Amino acid sequence: MSFCRITGTGGYLPGAPVSNHDLVARGIETSDEWIADRTGIRFRHFAAEHEHSSDLALNASRKALEMAGREASEVDLIIVATSTPDQVFPSTACLLQHKLGNRAATAFDVQAVCSGFVYALTIAEKFIRSGSHKCALVVGAEVFSRILDWNDRGTCVLFGDGAGAVVLEASSEPGILSSALHADGHYHDILSVPGQVCNGSVAGKPLLQMDGQAVFKFAVRVLGDTAVELMQAAELPMTALDWLVPHQANIRILQSTAKRLDMSMDKVITTVAEHGNTSAASVPLALDIAVRDGRIKRGQNVMLEGVGGGFTWGGVLLRF
Repeated sequence: MSFCRITGTGGYLPGAPVSNHDLVARGIETSDEWIADRTGIRFRHFAAEHEHSSDLALNASRKALEMAGREASEVDLIIVATSTPDQVFPSTACLLQHKLGNRAATAFDVQAVCSGFVYALTIAEKFIRSGSHKCALVVGAEVFSRILDWNDRGTCVLFGDGAGAVVLEASSEPGILSSALHADGHYHDILSVPGQVCNGSVAGKPLLQMDGQAVFKFAVRVLGDTAVELMQAAELPMTALDWLVPHQANIRILQSTAKRLDMSMDKVITTVAEHGNTSAASVPLALDIAVRDGRIKRGQNVMLEGVGGGFTWGGVLLRF
């Protein structure tokens, strides 16, 4: 078996939806109209104080395993993409492994911020195609609410918490058709959390900061370029793409990317209105929603794309 396919998807959003009006009621100087018009976001979810990334990952993973018809004990590779780990170490993947009751899988985290899930999925594919592993659990999980500056209305309204997961298994039929991963650290300062733990104290500012305009321009350019790169690598015309599942950051980025690719928004999965930007969780969350509501079907060509701080970006073209 030299190929691999996604056999199950799962998603989890903690707590009740928090509306734009709710944020205004909390004292943030903004409005529903301002947020919705500029971002397309109307709701987001926040984890409870006792919930961590591994807890959100656990819920999403159980749903993905159930769809795939697999037990947690059958998984031999666990990769968690997160920028908000439970703790410095051990990895969130190892904590998830423990909560699943699995004691044999290879487990580690990937940190590529909002493109983390496509990084993790691409890595899992290499493991499986090498023959070393057969069944991978790939997860994007975030509690971004913990690293937001609630005095910065330009960023705190954009993000939410959540997790999405897929089961990727060895297959005799092609599943992942092409993949591409990129990074350019030259852009490290336009989206970052410039803080760290030093001698038991926080050094720097451990809260998210972003140059929104610079991020917007960069994202539209690289998402469009990556889409073309993936289709060319698979030797398929853009018209063969059934669905684009991009990182859910901002509806204007999604619209601009579709326009650049001469693609109808009817073929773009958009969930940003319901859960905002959930970083590494946003792509698998959107994928799971579209699979479960019947839009994405077996045999269709689906492209997953992400771009995030670093800067990192990339995508995966797959036959679902």
